[in-house]
Amino acid sequence: MAEFLLLTGRTIWQGEAIETAKDEDIYPKAVAVCYFHPADMEELGIEEGDPVRVKSEHGEIVVEARAADVDVPARGQVFIPMGPWANRVVDPDTASTGMPGFKGVKVEIEPTDEEPIKDMSELMRRTYLRAED
Repeated sequence: MAEFLLLTGRTIWQGEAIETAKDEDIYPKAVAVCYFHPADMEELGIEEGDPVRVKSEHGEIVVEARAADVDVPARGQVFIPMGPWANRVVDPDTASTGMPGFKGVKVEIEPTDEEPIKDMSELMRRTYLRAED
């Protein structure tokens, strides 16, 4: 397990997926991912496409590891596109702005084969439905 600083934001692929259809495979492939600096992936012993568990004090989620093809994120930082998967680990406190804390969240990341990446329906049901529903 290693500690990283999580950044979130919009990506072109996320925008394409939102416009195409959130209920199609294109959306989780664009959003249920975590971009790493390639050297950090090597240190963690993970490869492109491996599932990783991302934990913060706010929650946890399993997403697909991807190597960043640019110099962002820097070593020690990871990037998850804004969306339901990132929302599980970002700071929900909006500080009266109406937007959660999408930047600078401390997370711990480890490779995992224990739990698959949840599809959109399962993620939403587990996140927002009460246990008795």
